[in-house]
Amino acid sequence: MDIRTRVSTIYGDQIERFGAQWKAQVEELRAAHPGAVESVLWPESYPTDVPIVFVTRDQILTVLTQLRDNPGMEYNFLSDITATDEGDEHGRFHVVYHLFSPKNGWRLRLKVRVSEGQEVPSATAVWPAANWVEREVWDMFGVKFSGHPDLRRILMDQRWVGHPLRKDYPLRGYQLFPDPAPVDQSLLE
Repeated sequence: MDIRTRVSTIYGDQIERFGAQWKAQVEELRAAHPGAVESVLWPESYPTDVPIVFVTRDQILTVLTQLRDNPGMEYNFLSDITATDEGDEHGRFHVVYHLFSPKNGWRLRLKVRVSEGQEVPSATAVWPAANWVEREVWDMFGVKFSGHPDLRRILMDQRWVGHPLRKDYPLRGYQLFPDPAPVDQSLLE
């Protein structure tokens, strides 16, 4: 049994309920932004619960804005931004955007492939709540977001060296700080 095995839920079968809308939305994105959609992994043929739309790095903000604002899409809730360290030939990292449409019950996952040292445009202009989750991605993976208003560590100590969720980070990469970090007075104002 894998994720493609249909399981009855109180919400019904998502593929059956939303499959046609997802396909229409992806086609609308392709028509509005030629070249922005690199590929799509569909739940019918890939072990995923919702479509995974790979978007080019330079078009991600335009696509996110369209998904949020256009009637028939209305993905106006950014559930999460995270990343994975893939290390593949298309880019080391995948920055992952989880979107939800509360009005329609649709969910969608977007991914952007990012090579080492490349920056992704910050989504804080589209969703101000992206501020903290982008900081988490920076802290854990080292992926920078251009245009971010305050890109600094959020989970790890400011003195921490490295990014602990990278595959090349040592498993026993302990860093102990016997004294508390000095207080940055500018953050208290």
